[in-house]
Amino acid sequence: MDPMESELHNGFATSDGNSAYDDNGWKEVVEYNGFQTSDANHHEYNEWKEVVYSSKRSQKQKPADKEANGDVSDKIVPDGNKQAEDQTQAAKLVAAYARDESVKTNETKKPKPRKKKKKNTKVSLSEAAAKIDPSHLSEFLVKQALEPGTSQLVEFLEYFETAFSQVSAVQFAWMEMFNNNCPLSTVIDVPLSYIPEPVYNASADWIDQIPDMKVSNFVKWGSKNIRTDLAEEEEVIIDCEKDEFHEKVALYVALAMVLRMKPHSLIGLLPAMWTDISAKYRKLDEVPLTVWMMAQASQGDLSVGLYSWAHNLLPLVADKKCNSQSRDYILQLVENILSNPEASTVLVNGTLSEGKRLIPPHVFKGLLRLTFPASSARVKDTERFESIYPFLKEVALAGASGSETMKQIFTSTLNVAGEGNAVLADEATSISIWLLAEDGDCFNLWDSIYEENLEASVALLKKLVGEWNEYSLKLSSSAGDILTLKRTIKSLRKKNVKGITEGRANASLYIEADKSCKVIWGRLSRGSGCLICTAITAVLLAAGGAAAAITTGSFL
Repeated sequence: MDPMESELHNGFATSDGNSAYDDNGWKEVVEYNGFQTSDANHHEYNEWKEVVYSSKRSQKQKPADKEANGDVSDKIVPDGNKQAEDQTQAAKLVAAYARDESVKTNETKKPKPRKKKKKNTKVSLSEAAAKIDPSHLSEFLVKQALEPGTSQLVEFLEYFETAFSQVSAVQFAWMEMFNNNCPLSTVIDVPLSYIPEPVYNASADWIDQIPDMKVSNFVKWGSKNIRTDLAEEEEVIIDCEKDEFHEKVALYVALAMVLRMKPHSLIGLLPAMWTDISAKYRKLDEVPLTVWMMAQASQGDLSVGLYSWAHNLLPLVADKKCNSQSRDYILQLVENILSNPEASTVLVNGTLSEGKRLIPPHVFKGLLRLTFPASSARVKDTERFESIYPFLKEVALAGASGSETMKQIFTSTLNVAGEGNAVLADEATSISIWLLAEDGDCFNLWDSIYEENLEASVALLKKLVGEWNEYSLKLSSSAGDILTLKRTIKSLRKKNVKGITEGRANASLYIEADKSCKVIWGRLSRGSGCLICTAITAVLLAAGGAAAAITTGSFL
C-alpha cells in the first residue's frame, strides 16, 4: 500500500470517493456548475469541491497552525490533485488536537497539594482543671462580686467553659454515667473529684455568697438543660462532635458545686421536679440524674438529701410502673445517706426549715408497705428495705410526741393494719400501741375512728391481749394513763354492743373486738390497784434518781 494511501486509510479518508461522509466525520460537498457529463468521476475545470471537517471534537487552530494551513479560503481548492493535500492538512489538524488533549489530561492528573489539617489537642477533664490558676479564678470571682448587675452564675459558668474548651466526649463520657446504670458510688463524686481542691474552695466560698433565689434559678435552669440533653441523646452526640461538649462539662461541674454549697436550693424545686418525674421522667435515664442531683445536695446537708429522697423518690418506688433498675438506683441513694457516720446525729430529730419533717406520716405509711409486703409479694429489694427500715422508723417517730404528727402517724398505722396483711398488721399495731403509750390524745383519736377501722382495731386489741405483760406497763406509766385506757375500753365496748345488737354486716368483727375488750377490762379492773402502785413507784424512783443526781453533783 502506498504510504499516502496508508495515511489516508488511517482514519482520515476512505477509498470510496462517492460517500458523503467517511468513517471519521469528513463531509464531501460537491458543487456543480449546472452541467454534468456522462463520466461521474470527471468534473469540468470550473467545478469545485469543498471538504469540511464536522467532528464534534473540533478545536480552534493555534496561530502557528493557522499560518501553516493558510487562510480559511485555502480550504476551498480545485478538485483533482488538491484532494490529497487537503486530507494531509486535515490529518495535521487532528494530530494537533490530540496533542492538546494529551497535555490537558496530564495537567488534570497532577495531584493537588493537600492542606494540612490543624490538629485540635484534646485533654482530659483533670488535665484541663489542673491548668486553672486558683489566684486568677479568685480575682475573676472578686470582680464578678463587684458587678451585681451581671448574671454572676452565668459568668462563673462561662469561665469554666473556657477552661474546659479542649475537653471532648472521648475524654469525659458523662452521658454514659446516666445511661449505663453506673453504681452511685462511682459517680457521686464526679465530676468534682477531677477539680483541684484550691479551685473548688475558691468557687465554693464565692457561691456561698450568692443569694438563694439566684442559686435556685440556676439549679432549675441547669438541671432542665441536662435533662433535655438526655432526652435528645442523638443530638447531644452531634453537638459533642461540633466541639460544644465543653459547655456541657462546665455546666455539669458548676451544678455539682452549687448543689453542694447551697443544698436547700433543691428543696424549692421539689414540687415541680416531682411532677416531672412522676409524669414524664420514669425512664431509666432520668432517675439516675435525679439521684445524682440529690446525692450532691446530701453531701452538703444530709437532711436535704433524705428529705428529697423521702418526698420524691420513695413514692416512685411504690409505683408499680417503676422498673427494677430505677428502684435499685433509688435505694442506693438512701443507703449512701444512712451510711454516713454523722447520719444518726444529724437525721434523728432532724427537720428542715419551717418544721418540715424528713419522713412525714404519709411517706412512712408507704415505707411500711414496702418493708412488710405479703409473703407472696416479696421481691429482691424487700431485704434492702428491711435493712434500712429501723433507722428510717426512728427518724419518722422521733420528736413526734405530743404533736399533730403523732395523731397522723397513728391514723396511718391503723389504716395499714387493716389491709389483710398479717405481717404488716403486726408491725403497724406495735407502732399504734407505742403511740398510745406516748400520747394519751391518741386514745381519743382511736375512739373516734374505731368503727372506720374496725378490722385494724380488732388486730390491735388482740395484740394487747396477747402481749399484755409487755404493753401494760407502757400504757400505765401514770394513774391518768390507766384512767384514760379504762375510759377508752368502756367506750369501745358500747360500740361493740350496738353493732352486735343492730345486726350489722360486720357484726362478726364487733364480736371479736368485744371479746378482747372484756379481757382487757377484766385485767384493768382486777389489777388497777397494782398498776397504780406500780405507776407511783416508777414516778418516785424517777424523782429519787433525779434528786440523787443533783445531790451528787453538788459535791463535785
